[in-house]
Amino acid sequence: VQLQASGGGLVQAGGSLRLSCAASGRTFSLYRMAWFRQTPGKEREFVAAITWSGGITHYSDSVKGRFTISRDNAKTTVYLQMNSLKPEDTAVYYCAHSPGNFQPTAVRRYDYWGQGTQVTVSS
Repeated sequence: VQLQASGGGLVQAGGSLRLSCAASGRTFSLYRMAWFRQTPGKEREFVAAITWSGGITHYSDSVKGRFTISRDNAKTTVYLQMNSLKPEDTAVYYCAHSPGNFQPTAVRRYDYWGQGTQVTVSS
């Protein structure tokens, strides 16, 4: 499975961005897709996840109510709509794939990762 993330950029606080993650390769075996983020010197942090078949979602408390994860099965693409952005949302955002019904927030449960896209929120 190959993952290609895109959509990052610079936005003012309170603004919106939409990230995309296109999956290719063995997409018939996809189970769960997620977004993580990371800032320099910190561990990678879970943001949101969604299952391919049932669309079951999970969110971190820090983004709940502001971010929405969705997927387009026909395009094998996952989206992260980010609204009401805050400066603390600034990070490199990574999409990732998990092959089974594991703990959605655990970095080690994800086997494929995209290359990351920078999101910068100015105050």
